[in-house]
Amino acid sequence: MSKKSGCLIALLVFALVVSLGLNLGQFMGKLGMDGVALYSTAQPKKQFREVTVENALQPTRDKIVHLNLEGVISSLEMGGLFAEAMPSVEGIKNALEQAVADKNVKAIVLRINSPGGEVTASDIIYNAVKKAAKEKPVVVYMDSMAASGGYYVACGATKIVASETTLTASIGVIIETMNYSELFGKVGLSMATFTSGAFKDSLSGARPMREDEKAYVQNLVTQMYDRFLGIVSEARGVPKDTLKSTVADGRVVTGREALAAKLVDQIGYVEDAYALARELGEAADAAVVRYKHEVSLFDAFGMASAKAAQPARVQLDVSSGLLPKLQPGVPYYLPAHYAH
Repeated sequence: MSKKSGCLIALLVFALVVSLGLNLGQFMGKLGMDGVALYSTAQPKKQFREVTVENALQPTRDKIVHLNLEGVISSLEMGGLFAEAMPSVEGIKNALEQAVADKNVKAIVLRINSPGGEVTASDIIYNAVKKAAKEKPVVVYMDSMAASGGYYVACGATKIVASETTLTASIGVIIETMNYSELFGKVGLSMATFTSGAFKDSLSGARPMREDEKAYVQNLVTQMYDRFLGIVSEARGVPKDTLKSTVADGRVVTGREALAAKLVDQIGYVEDAYALARELGEAADAAVVRYKHEVSLFDAFGMASAKAAQPARVQLDVSSGLLPKLQPGVPYYLPAHYAH
């Protein structure tokens, strides 16, 4: 091989490496996300890097961490490019743990913009928030909506701030299923079902629901509602009977009405939540930072290869992409209109 050929090969290899590095960097940059509302990996160690939202008022290492809980609260994994990522429940938990472990973080602001979601997913995040609040002040800022499961989560915080136009409360539980047995009869269809017990197919839409089944499902709803009611009562210092006779009947209320009902602590905007967090954390000059999901080289290659292995497909969805798709038989903390 001539010296000229060797130099040419070396140059090509160098160019290939540089191109790969640039493309990978761009790809990983697209994967990074402000906040932790959607995705996280399952790594137990530090996995978020900080992005400054507000600079420190004076030179200091003190920080207030701003986290986001956005959209319908679900334990389901996200679809699309990030189908291999963990659900939002893990993202919030991991971010809270990182904030608590950082000695320079003096308080946490959790912005909630959510209509609620699954009962268990909401309960897991509530417990994570409550656990963090035992270590450091956690201030919830309610954005446009923090209803049902969103409010459930907020009850784990130290303080709650809402704007006057926030829609919140919706304290209640909903389970629904569709019954199509009459339609089956009209078109000559029937369902053959084999069960091990009388209640195994209680929410089947292929047959009319028995009265004892309705009572059974209603009892499940009542149990979960009682837990929700107890959590609100304990967090806000309002007796259960008072809640039941006022705002705990499933209704949605504004931030101003929520303040009157003692469901929130003050009316304000996110800047007011920052100020309250600085006060509670005794860090008047603290900077405000937001966590940005850090994607490792291994994660980037793993997600890219998994995506490449998926077959191409076209999917038509006539339902609104803005509304959650409720799973039949799954209990939700959601306003009723989200179920239809």
